Amino acid sequence: MSTAPQPSAPHVADSHDLIRVQGARVNNLRDISVEIPKRRLTVFTGVSGSGKSSLVFGTIAAESQRMINETYSSFVQGFMPTLARPEVDLLAGLTTAIIVDQERMGANSRSTVGTATDANAMLRILFSRLGQPQIGPPNAYSFNVPSVKATGAITVDRGAGRTKTEKATFTRLGGMCPRCEGMGSINDIDLSALYDDSLSLNEGAITIPGYSMEGWYGRIFRGCGYFDPDKPIGTFTKREQHDLLHREPTKIKIDGINLTYAGLIPSIQKSFLAKDIDALQPHIRAFVERAVTFTACPDCDGTRLSQEARSSKIQGKNIADACAMQISDLAAWVRGIKEPSVTPLLAGLQHLLDSFEKIGLGYLSLDRPSGTLSGGEAQRTKMIRHLGSSLTDVTYVFDEPTIGLHPHDIQRMNELLLQLRDKGNTVLVVEHKPEAIAIADHVVDLGPGAGRDGGTICYTGTLEGLRASGTSTGRHLDDRAALKQTVRTPTGKLEIRGATANNLRDVDVDVPLGVLVVVTGVAGSGKSSLVHSSLPAGAGVVSIDQGAIRGSRRSNPATYTGLLDPIRKAFAKANGVKPALFSANSEGACPSCNGAGVIYTDLGMMAGVAAPCEDCEGKRFQASVLEYRFGGRDISEVLAMSVTEAEKFFGAGEARTPAAHAILDRLADVGLGYLSLGQPLTTLSGGERQRLKLATHMAEKGGVYVLDEPTTGLHLADVEQLLGLLDRLVDAGKSVIVIEHHQAIMAHADWLIDLGPGAGHDGGRVVFEGTPADLVAARSTLTGEHLAAYVGG
Repeated sequence: MSTAPQPSAPHVADSHDLIRVQGARVNNLRDISVEIPKRRLTVFTGVSGSGKSSLVFGTIAAESQRMINETYSSFVQGFMPTLARPEVDLLAGLTTAIIVDQERMGANSRSTVGTATDANAMLRILFSRLGQPQIGPPNAYSFNVPSVKATGAITVDRGAGRTKTEKATFTRLGGMCPRCEGMGSINDIDLSALYDDSLSLNEGAITIPGYSMEGWYGRIFRGCGYFDPDKPIGTFTKREQHDLLHREPTKIKIDGINLTYAGLIPSIQKSFLAKDIDALQPHIRAFVERAVTFTACPDCDGTRLSQEARSSKIQGKNIADACAMQISDLAAWVRGIKEPSVTPLLAGLQHLLDSFEKIGLGYLSLDRPSGTLSGGEAQRTKMIRHLGSSLTDVTYVFDEPTIGLHPHDIQRMNELLLQLRDKGNTVLVVEHKPEAIAIADHVVDLGPGAGRDGGTICYTGTLEGLRASGTSTGRHLDDRAALKQTVRTPTGKLEIRGATANNLRDVDVDVPLGVLVVVTGVAGSGKSSLVHSSLPAGAGVVSIDQGAIRGSRRSNPATYTGLLDPIRKAFAKANGVKPALFSANSEGACPSCNGAGVIYTDLGMMAGVAAPCEDCEGKRFQASVLEYRFGGRDISEVLAMSVTEAEKFFGAGEARTPAAHAILDRLADVGLGYLSLGQPLTTLSGGERQRLKLATHMAEKGGVYVLDEPTTGLHLADVEQLLGLLDRLVDAGKSVIVIEHHQAIMAHADWLIDLGPGAGHDGGRVVFEGTPADLVAARSTLTGEHLAAYVGG
């Protein structure tokens, strides 16, 4: 007798369809619990500083990475960074997390878009197989591999204990240009910027940052024996001058300690010039710009490659030509190569180059230094390796993937995120843009405020539910900025004539002064090239770019903005002691924790443990320093204040300090009133860092402010505040030029300059200049169409 098949009960393995977080307390999270569906696209929203990154990156992704690291052997773990366990009671249902964040790609000046992806490696193999004349293996086409030649004796074993010594020559052909050592540029160092030749070393002749005679350098210069440290440098013999400037690294022994002596120029080249100049600290960058002149290498014409590597060609192009092409053009060139012997290689290279185009980076070239990519470009470059991946059931974590994207490009990014989800992956996205939030299967809204006022779950559910929820995000989700009824009248103009930087095509444009000017256009259309590279010198420009602010866990808003200096001086003056006592990085530091406030215990391969210092109770200062008071508060109490509290404290009464109050005013102006003065910079969100930088630059003297995408990391509610700040700057007589994709900023502008029509060599032209109302009426460009749709025109 046959029976109808019974519906089978769900398999127990299919019940694990949630990531469960219970009791999360990382940074400002307040013991929160949340369930996130797997194999769905979940968007995390909330004002900047509400705890989104703390939940997604600091808790879920961090614990996933830590647990994966623990699967390796103890030996391997010893070479990996130790990750502390996040402060959370329970994390269940985690899968492997792949983080695609906004961190800039390596600052190594040898790193390019091609080397950071697999494109260069594939091209090198292709040229080693098909290039004519054939010059050698793939390394012969690499600008990071030098040519090596060696001659010496080798011992040949003849058997039965007999050997024979023969002379042998070894040669390895590399692709590095010998003149510039694969850098593409040569530098000329101005010796007068390195030292004052009228002084001796002991008198402080050396003017290079960090080269003090009080430290190790002084010990090395005095003990090396190559020259007399009391003799003025101008009277050195040729030999002494060579040893001071050019001597290659040499082992020496001073007071029984083994040290290495190197001339000033090799030292500068290793410590300063081997890094990307934009990644250097500001005072070191200023020194390099003053002392060093960079010019394209005359031997390789800036291609970094040797003559042999440039002589080998496929269809009339060498590997340097291929890397200099726009990626969309390179993809078309590769498609034209028909060679059965390398078909799998060509297919892999074609897929990689097509991925660049798919993700909106077809305007880049493979020889573009990776340190020059914006945060959004770097993030999308990292995404490329995941697009063709056959992995499933992975958690992908994205930090504002729409940064740097024109509204026209956001749709393409949304499709890529949905593709990752549809392959069976969990996609977690931290995002502010309504167009990106719109594709969410599930939304988690954090808030209600930022910093201490945030860290709680305000809403979880569908997008429709968020709109009706009454949270800050729900209320602002459908906000639309209206076009201005009247625009300001310019007070003058900055003339740009014949601009040709990067992809600009002989651009002539007048930038009005005394008004809010917004420069728009698709990613790669030439906006940054026009504003950063083409504005006339001496125009009094204060430039605030997208570069990340750097700082250790000892840095905080008070140290970064310079606020701590007037505070320390005020404390010192009121108590008749030295200002250095009121710095946790100097004489006032608690001796037990060296001013860190916590004791770090290194447990070898296991995660290190940080415990509050028992002596100072996390206050970072010696007990004797905390006895000194100013306005009734000690220094640790002042650093624990929020910006708003400190603004009142230093604004009136016996603690009135105008210099401190002016800096606090600027911090409040950019919407950071909730931040603690002593909060470590490492705990700030991307949006908070952007605004902290803006507040710092607002103090600089200049008539023209240039802001590069200031809405990065800002919630819809924060954008209103930014618009108010921009208006106040213009009303105070400043000229403000903003590079921006956010339609609310465009609608608020007095004047728009739109570049395009496309990216790379399809852009570089001014396609519109005029008022936002004129652009909406004309709808003549991509920007015009999207702005018209945004304002309902």
